[in-house]
Amino acid sequence: MTDISVLGAGAFGTALAISLARDGRPVSLIARDAAHATAMEQARENSAHLPGQALPDTLRPTADLSNLAQICLLAVPTQALAGFVRKNARELAGRNLVACCKGVDLKSGLGPTGVIGRECPSATAAILSGPSFAVDIAAGLPTALTIASQTDDIAHTLQHALTTSNLRLYRTTDVTGVEMGGALKNVIAISAGIAIGAGLGESARAALMTRGFGELKRFAQTFGAAGETLSGLSGFGDLVLTCTSQKSRNYCHGLALGGGTEQSKTITTEGVSTAVAVASIAAERGIDMPITTTVAALIENKITVSQAIATLLSRPLKKE
Repeated sequence: MTDISVLGAGAFGTALAISLARDGRPVSLIARDAAHATAMEQARENSAHLPGQALPDTLRPTADLSNLAQICLLAVPTQALAGFVRKNARELAGRNLVACCKGVDLKSGLGPTGVIGRECPSATAAILSGPSFAVDIAAGLPTALTIASQTDDIAHTLQHALTTSNLRLYRTTDVTGVEMGGALKNVIAISAGIAIGAGLGESARAALMTRGFGELKRFAQTFGAAGETLSGLSGFGDLVLTCTSQKSRNYCHGLALGGGTEQSKTITTEGVSTAVAVASIAAERGIDMPITTTVAALIENKITVSQAIATLLSRPLKKE
């Protein structure tokens, strides 16, 4: 069996490590600090981020990066990815690095594989994305994800190495489509949460999901993404999940915005940074993205929820 290293011992990284190790693979789960790794080893669970899910015997928590596997899953937030890869570039060099995060780097506008390629050029970058919650994966519930790399040989290798008994992987070489689907659906999920939080109802949420998916495709296809990818697991599939479940951090952030309550600042909500970055890029390139632009304006406290609603409802009527 292929050895795998999972770098990042948050909920999602831990869930992936559990799923992989449950099938008997030797897996190292690498935490940011030794104290966290020791706590996981002693408790045989990640009490801090994924309590109640036992770590299989073949899963080894550690903070040591000196003996990484050839396949490394990078389960760190998108906004922290550049710094993480830069800091550990020597250890990561020459390996298959699979980004397990969604979003756009706010400083550069790059997706996760672009960040990896810039900070560690000798590595082979890939991305794993799709409709998935950490608690479901860790509990052994079935789901399907997309693995994307620029070459089909690498995608094929990773597909077979990372598929487990409850995690089915499909492969593609459309890295742009997978990255952008995973990033942009978070913004639409925030808008869906705002609709429900503001009491606008299920019908309004369905309308935002539909029109938001149109924005997602319009933006991503401008950068060469394939419509087939965007209609698949990493685009439409992930959009449906994150716009309809309170397990979604982005949806819950929208609920808080719509309801006028505070969202915890300790929770990583990738869609917040993505909305601001994408709205800026869309403005520069003349891409029509009213929902994304409105969400970004709300996040930056430029408009109120009532103003956002009025803005979207007063747009000119047109053909679908």
